[in-house]
Amino acid sequence: MEDAFDDLLTRNREFADTFALQGFDGVAKSGVAMVTCMDSRLDPLGMVGLVPGDAKILRNPGGRATERTLVALVLSVHLLNVDRVLIVQHTRCAMASKSERELLAEISESAGTDAAWLDLGAIEHQELAIIEDVHRVRSHPLIGDRARVGGFLYDVDSGRLRQVA
Repeated sequence: MEDAFDDLLTRNREFADTFALQGFDGVAKSGVAMVTCMDSRLDPLGMVGLVPGDAKILRNPGGRATERTLVALVLSVHLLNVDRVLIVQHTRCAMASKSERELLAEISESAGTDAAWLDLGAIEHQELAIIEDVHRVRSHPLIGDRARVGGFLYDVDSGRLRQVA
């Protein structure tokens, strides 16, 4: 098991050899926070022309404005220079392509045990979910007018963002 991460640790040493963010204070230099999906096809910084240090990136299944995400956004707005928030979901997302029941059935089969108790948060209507999440962030009492909030759908086949809200 010890060698399970050797390839990654080797690449980390190579990364550290040219590491350029030492001493950085951790604020979002561009004033941006992005809430997006954990999908590995997404390059949150690259899709909007930013680089490490420019933005706060918050990822979860489906790119939803969950309670913990809202906590991170409050911290970002008040302490980390964020004044723009992007809610970014994407096309062909498993969370928006299958029902909660279908996803739970697949997990149960893979795990060999019932996962019906798990709340996955499948997205029934993706554009409506984006609009709801934008409203959720905009109406948060500790965020409100402190940040402009937009909702977007990212096309994983073209790399384009389309504003929904």
